[in-house]
Amino acid sequence: MPSSATRAGEPGPAPLARRLATPLATLAVVAAAFAYVGAVDPNEPGHYPVCPLFRVTGIYCPGCGGLRSAHAFIHGDLGAAIGSNAVAVVGYGIFAAVWVMWLIRAVRGVPLRITLGPAWWWSLGGVLLIFSVVRNLPFGSALAP
Repeated sequence: MPSSATRAGEPGPAPLARRLATPLATLAVVAAAFAYVGAVDPNEPGHYPVCPLFRVTGIYCPGCGGLRSAHAFIHGDLGAAIGSNAVAVVGYGIFAAVWVMWLIRAVRGVPLRITLGPAWWWSLGGVLLIFSVVRNLPFGSALAP
C-alpha cells in the first residue's frame, strides 16, 4: 500500500528549505533576543521596564528576574541564571528540546504537533503559582531575583 505522500493526486512533502524556514526563523528571532539581552545588561537600571506587578505591589511574578536570568545564561553563569529565575532556565531547556524535535521532524517532512490536555495546562499553572508564592515568602527568598 503506498504511503499517503505518494498516493495519486496528493502532494508530497514541501521542499526541505521551505520545511526548515519556520524553525530556523524562530531560532534566529530567539537568538537575536538573547543576543540583545546579553549585550544590554538588565542589571543596570533604565534599559528595560520594571515589572508592573512588582512596581505596584512589591510581589515577584513568575517572570520577575527573567531578563537577568537570560543575561547570566548567555554569559555562561548558570548559577546566577538559576538564582534570578529558575523557571526561566527550565524554560530555556524545554525550548531547546522542543526546537530540536521540531527541526528533526521538519527535516523528515513530518509536521510537529504538540497537544497538551487541560491537566497539563492546569499543572503548569499550579507550578507557576507555587513558584510565585514561594519566592515571595521568607523561606523561599533563594528563589527571588
